[in-house]
Parts: sequence; structure tokens; C-alpha cells
Amino acid sequence: MHRLLVATHNAHKTAEIQAMLGPEFAVSDLRAHPGLPVPDETGATFAENAQIKALAASPHFEGWILSDDSGLESDALQGAPGVHSARYAGPGATDADNRAKLLEELRLAGADPAGSPARFRCVMCLVLNGEVLGSFSGAVEGSLICEERGGGGFGYDPLFVPEGHTRTFGELSQEVKNSLSHRSRALTRVVQHLRLALESGS
Repeated sequence: MHRLLVATHNAHKTAEIQAMLGPEFAVSDLRAHPGLPVPDETGATFAENAQIKALAASPHFEGWILSDDSGLESDALQGAPGVHSARYAGPGATDADNRAKLLEELRLAGADPAGSPARFRCVMCLVLNGEVLGSFSGAVEGSLICEERGGGGFGYDPLFVPEGHTRTFGELSQEVKNSLSHRSRALTRVVQHLRLALESGS
């Protein structure tokens, strides 16, 4: 069995990754390794932040390490909130605070209240023995609306309508959302890479 550490404290994310990788991998996360460092995410891009997190854990863990960074990109706001998505309204901001700021910024930018182009993006970094094996990205295109709809999901989900749908991520079922999500698309690429690596014996 192959050990893989997910550089996160998010139990839902860890369970999703374990389900996709299957029984060949024993997946754990930072909750099981409380002594591992949690670095500041100082990167200017999702890829840089994901790499920072994976490399920080690598000296302390023997096995694969997977980390990710993700967020929302609005065309009307030149890609904001981007890497600042989780703290858009400032340190300690709640999801509601971030959504409120986003709506205000969209209004000031003159974005179409019926829907302005945006996407959720995720970049995952895979590391083994201190070596970066690759970055894997996934995105879901859609639009931002001017009013919150739906109580499901989290973060900006009640404002985001994925392409091909009329309901927000906050209204869609978790199964539908997971099938579309930026994280699942990035993770699919990670799984493909790991399968090839194992088949080649590397």
C-alpha cells in the first residue's frame, strides 16, 4: 500500500481524494500529523501556493504528498479574488463577508447583474521525497449572479452558476457539484499520473 499525505486539515477533501485513489493508497492529512509545519501561502498564483504547502511537508513525511490551492476568478474583476478568495474581505473573514465584498466589487465594476463570466480554478501539486513531480489544474467555467441562491455548498457557491446549468452551486446537489468541480477535474489528472507512475514502477 502506498502512503499519501494531503497537505490539508479539510476532512471532506481528504475523503474525496481517498475515494478517487482507491484502496491502493493509505491517505492521511495534516490532522494526523499535528507536528508538520503549515507555511504561509505567499505565492502569487495557485500553483505557487500549492507547491509551498507540499514542499513544506515533504521533509517530514515519507511518501507522496498532495496539496492544492483554489479559488474564484472573475473576469469583471481582472481575475480577483483569485489566490485571495478565502480572505477576500480581510483576515478572519467569513464566507458571508467574502460574498458581500464580491457583490460590492462587481457592482462597482459595472458587471452584468444577470451574470458575468467567472470560473473556479484548482491547482494541485504532487511531491515525492522533496521533488515536485508536477502541477495539475482543473477549472469549471460559469457566471456570477448578483443575488445569493441556495443554502448548499460553501464559499462563493450561492453566487456561481456553472456553464450548462441554471442553478447555482448552492442549489445543485453535492453529487452534481462534485462531478463538475474544479477540484475533481484536477484530481482526475493527479490520479492518472499516479497510475502511470505505479505501472512504470517509478
